[in-house]
Amino acid sequence: MFKATLNLLRPFVLFSLLLVLTLFIARVGLGLWQIARFNDVNSIVTLLIHGFRIDLSTLGYLLILPAILHPWFMFSKYHKPWLKVLKVMFFIIFICVLFFELTTPAFINEYGFRPNRLFIEYLAYPNEVMKMLFNGHLLTLVVVFSLLILSCKPFWKLLNKVFAAKTSQNSISFQSAAVAFITLFFVLALSARGTIGHRPINPSLVYFSTDPLVNSLTLNSIYSVAHAYKQLGDEKNASKLYGKMTTEKIISLVQQATGLSPQAFTNKAQPSLASRSSIYRGKPKNLVIILEESLGAQYVSLLGGLPLTPEINKLNNQGWAFKNLYATGTRSVRGIEAVITGFTPTPARAVVKLDKSQNGFFTIASLLAKHDYTTQFIYGGESHFDNMKSFFLGNGFADIVDFKDIENPQFVGSWGASDEDLFNQADIELTKLQQNQKPFFSYIFSSSNHDPFEIPDGVVTPIEYTAEQLSQYDEKELSRHKAIQYADYALGKFIAKAKQQPYWQDTIFLVVADHDARALGNELVPIKNFHIPGVILNSTKQSFSDERIVSQIDLAPTLLSLMGISNYSPMLGYDLNNPNVSERAMMQYADNFAYMKNDEVTILQPQKSPMNFSYDFKEKKLTPKKLDKALAEVALAHVLWGSLAYENEWYASEQEEETLTSSLR
Repeated sequence: MFKATLNLLRPFVLFSLLLVLTLFIARVGLGLWQIARFNDVNSIVTLLIHGFRIDLSTLGYLLILPAILHPWFMFSKYHKPWLKVLKVMFFIIFICVLFFELTTPAFINEYGFRPNRLFIEYLAYPNEVMKMLFNGHLLTLVVVFSLLILSCKPFWKLLNKVFAAKTSQNSISFQSAAVAFITLFFVLALSARGTIGHRPINPSLVYFSTDPLVNSLTLNSIYSVAHAYKQLGDEKNASKLYGKMTTEKIISLVQQATGLSPQAFTNKAQPSLASRSSIYRGKPKNLVIILEESLGAQYVSLLGGLPLTPEINKLNNQGWAFKNLYATGTRSVRGIEAVITGFTPTPARAVVKLDKSQNGFFTIASLLAKHDYTTQFIYGGESHFDNMKSFFLGNGFADIVDFKDIENPQFVGSWGASDEDLFNQADIELTKLQQNQKPFFSYIFSSSNHDPFEIPDGVVTPIEYTAEQLSQYDEKELSRHKAIQYADYALGKFIAKAKQQPYWQDTIFLVVADHDARALGNELVPIKNFHIPGVILNSTKQSFSDERIVSQIDLAPTLLSLMGISNYSPMLGYDLNNPNVSERAMMQYADNFAYMKNDEVTILQPQKSPMNFSYDFKEKKLTPKKLDKALAEVALAHVLWGSLAYENEWYASEQEEETLTSSLR
């Protein structure tokens, strides 16, 4: 019986050793590649130990189902076909694990950590993703799939050796099958759980560094993606990640943080719904928001970056320019969420993609539609991407203009028409809106500055780099710089033309980035990579440079106030026309949340205690400091608020009461 039991266990033991060795080699390779990110030898040892625990957990989840079937199939008359099936299963598992590990270096280069939810989130848009991959990452695709194909034959031969030992079916007794079943089940179940403690193993239990990349290396990539997939369907997980707080306290702290009087909040069904008076009392103005793709402060010389955006520099000198504006996230949908809805960031997907926010969710478009505005979204690509079309049509936008509507585009790339073509169409659309003699809101989203950075030839001339700069930038980054120059050129050309058009009069323009291009670094939240440009043009304000720390969620309330739209809305952002509002910003970086007030930053991590830092705006670095419990509570309240507001529909777009509206006017 003993020999028969060992033979039943043999393929799982050998395959497990092979898989663990593969993951170990991959982790060591990635660690050596990023050796500069480790503080000392102890951190490397910790990485390998914690990584081994995650690998065992991965093994447990991948193998437990075939493992509990294996002894009984071997005991039955189907043992021969079962061995063939098991061999194929092992082959598929190994190739999948290898695939995710091979794609990891490219993903780290782009996003700063192992593959996560972004790896699977965009599978819903195969057309755009495949164009981007083939046009911008063809070499990576060729290398990954070549290595996979080359690995298939030798691994299949290795599997033949794993299954080489022949066990006579007659020698397998019920007792040996039962012992093998119990052994495999308990070993793999314990491995999957990873601990005998109250909670099973999860990323937060093995994270040990303040560097997000180092933490992500403790995982393996298939585990990281699977964990992200599990979280995708759970949009109420903020309290699971960061800790609990009573609903009453969350509401109280969030309301206090708005700076509005307690009397402003009169609707218990929507705790953040409050009356807001505008500073402008004349004829309501039109609004155009231009959301610039992937444009961080690091590329704007007026904000301390590279000299790639002379046109944005000019605009900053012509309007209300924000010198310390911070994005809420690192993806376009997060920027859309903040600018269009004023919603606070959460660890879940942006509300643009969530089911319960596809209709009746508050946006400035839905608010302005109630004030008899014509509302429109203009995009050079396919508007269904990132679920934008569905979200916009369900929440106040009456008209969608996208790639199919662009008249005679002169240059088309992977993401659609070029920014010049986009702005040419925007000029046509705004002229039509002006002729209708109704107030309008138009939201324009650029796309030329997006990987693979396809732009028309001969339009821009690369800047001159120092030898030191050239040593820092690879070809892809230099291509990004040219795309930024082109996006800046197209924007400047459009604004210059718009100033000559009738629609410029009585129209406020906001030019703002959705997020920075790449949020990388060895800090829990790389604050410097959330710093973005933003400027309001053609308002009643004199041109000036605003040095205050502000967030993307403050832009919508500020614009409505400048437009003369007093309102009743659930937004938590500040009206920046008030010089006395607090200086604060909120940032979501993967599963880490940062709440910055002045130069003090509280960072919340999953299942860990909050940490406090001081942020040096010149050096752009975080320095640990003693925990500010009050600020940590405010941070926790805000990160929990978003999930509560979404789940309880506190951010619904309510019909305004006529009496309130008239009193505000």
